[in-house]
Amino acid sequence: MRVIAGKARRLPLKTVPGQDTRPTTDRIKETLFNILQGELAGIRFLDLFSGSGGIGIEALSRGAQYACFVESAREAAECIRENLAFTHMSEQADVMQCDVLYALARLDGQDPFRIIFMDPPYRSALERTVLETIARRRPSFVNADTWLIVEADIRTDFSYAEALGYEILREKEYKTNKHVFLRPAEENL
Repeated sequence: MRVIAGKARRLPLKTVPGQDTRPTTDRIKETLFNILQGELAGIRFLDLFSGSGGIGIEALSRGAQYACFVESAREAAECIRENLAFTHMSEQADVMQCDVLYALARLDGQDPFRIIFMDPPYRSALERTVLETIARRRPSFVNADTWLIVEADIRTDFSYAEALGYEILREKEYKTNKHVFLRPAEENL
């Protein structure tokens, strides 16, 4: 795994050994960031279920001002810290080693994130739990300009999203997974 573009271009990133994390492939990461190309300059980026931190680090490399990484596994959180140090981006980031729902509660009161990316374990329904939690709490870090992007198994159903108050902006399907781009409907903020 490596940083594809930006100020840390071509730098290799460590990954967590074993099957507990599933790094996004370079090809899928490149497609995702081609879609996000004009949205990254100077933004705040939230990376939930961060794994080794490859997505958030790519966002920082391509111009995000700040990234917050949320990862519950100790070994993975340490891997993110090492990758941030190696790419010289530690000063632009925070790593929260805790449960995602706990992190969402702790982040309330902070400035809005422009992009919230999540890559929970496939077929765990954790993406729905996070979307429900955000819709119910209406935290300060989400506003009408916030995009929520979910990486999920290609069979994951998001038909419930509209009932929660989200608008599906786009779905990009790959061979076995997809990215779903959502935004909270303004009347629900």
